[in-house]
Amino acid sequence: MTVSEKFSRSQWLALIGGFALLALLVMIWRWGGTVEDSLAYFNTARYLRGEIPAGELRAPFPYRLLAPALAAAIPGDTRQSFALLNWLCVSATAVVMALAMLRVNAGRKAAVIAGLLMILSVPTFWYAPYLLTDPASICARAVFVLAVLSGQPWLAALAGIAGSAVREENILLLVWLVGMRRIAIAPGLAALAAAGAWMVVVRWCLIPGLPSYVWAPSIGTVITALQDVRSLASLATAVGVVLPLALLGMFGAGAAATAQLRPLKSLLCLMALPPLYAALCVRVDGRAIWGWYPMLVPFAAIWLAARLGRAYKPAP
Repeated sequence: MTVSEKFSRSQWLALIGGFALLALLVMIWRWGGTVEDSLAYFNTARYLRGEIPAGELRAPFPYRLLAPALAAAIPGDTRQSFALLNWLCVSATAVVMALAMLRVNAGRKAAVIAGLLMILSVPTFWYAPYLLTDPASICARAVFVLAVLSGQPWLAALAGIAGSAVREENILLLVWLVGMRRIAIAPGLAALAAAGAWMVVVRWCLIPGLPSYVWAPSIGTVITALQDVRSLASLATAVGVVLPLALLGMFGAGAAATAQLRPLKSLLCLMALPPLYAALCVRVDGRAIWGWYPMLVPFAAIWLAARLGRAYKPAP
């Protein structure tokens, strides 16, 4: 990467501030909302503050303890603290994705585009302001992607452990890390053991008395989902821009442009399994696609940056 393709310190500060302000503008309209799942996560944070008894918690949401715990640790009103945490995670995700593009020498334009795609999306507008764990999960996945593209297995392992503490399906990040030999076997298995141990401690020690929860496939669930217009619309809008652009980047940007992003393809395939299985068991919405954005956005950003570069190339 040439000097001209890097950001100076002042430019980084401006970029971070710009992403944070833009994320706030996108999220402010639904700031701190609680519906369906988000109410369960909100109650988990309230429980950790001693505001409600454990009997009001509803499985499996309290098992995903890290994000509500961080929200509970932030001073102030619980609702505002949780919303603030989500805003910080969305802003940080945009910055991390921009940094990932620079790590693969994609250039400043691709870096800015990557951050904008993470913020200017329907899922960010619709879901990030609600008190959900998805922003923290996606942030952990973005850090994992950055670590993989930067060749930093220990950072990837830490991101995988943190992501698993946010949402259990992120343990597959660690499975991929070990299976693809991106980390030595011993530390990789240790990271997997740490993530598994956390889940056991949360389930059986930290919040005792929670009912068990089983993800059981049901044809009735699938039929109901296919008739749920709102859920289908949510999935369609989440697919909307990012997935088509990412496919263009994967297959139309050229091998040289996306060579360093090749590991993300197998990671994407693995991380697609949990939402596909969940679709057989429960109602799914655009958040399922949103969780793939850290693996999709780099391809989309490279393709868009190349197209914009050709469109605005000065005439000789």
